[in-house]
Amino acid sequence: MKICAYTIIILRKTMQDFIKATKALSDETRLRIMKVLLERECCVCEVMQVLDISQSRASRNLGILQDAGFLKERRDGAWIVYSVDWQTPNRYAASLAKLFRNSLLSNEVLAQDKKRLKHASRIGPKCGKTR
Repeated sequence: MKICAYTIIILRKTMQDFIKATKALSDETRLRIMKVLLERECCVCEVMQVLDISQSRASRNLGILQDAGFLKERRDGAWIVYSVDWQTPNRYAASLAKLFRNSLLSNEVLAQDKKRLKHASRIGPKCGKTR
């Protein structure tokens, strides 16, 4: 009976990881952020510039992606820099990120994001604080 209960707990956790990962990618803004971060690591202010969104919207969506296991963060001076977490314990997030990286997903919006990314810069110490 204990083995069965343990299996149920593992399956529940696995299902929760899957749901969290798929929900995180169910939003166009988060898909765009993922595409940007697959190009290079960015701080919040760079994401804001590339996607032309507010700081709160960028931070909220980065937090959702990070909570789902897609992103990791590191401190770089005054900035918190986000990148894709290829070593995430959420195997669904890792698989979906790899699939997303290898996809040929492309449209005009993503092309504009990629163009703006070339000119995005870290503009101030407060832009990197999300929490």
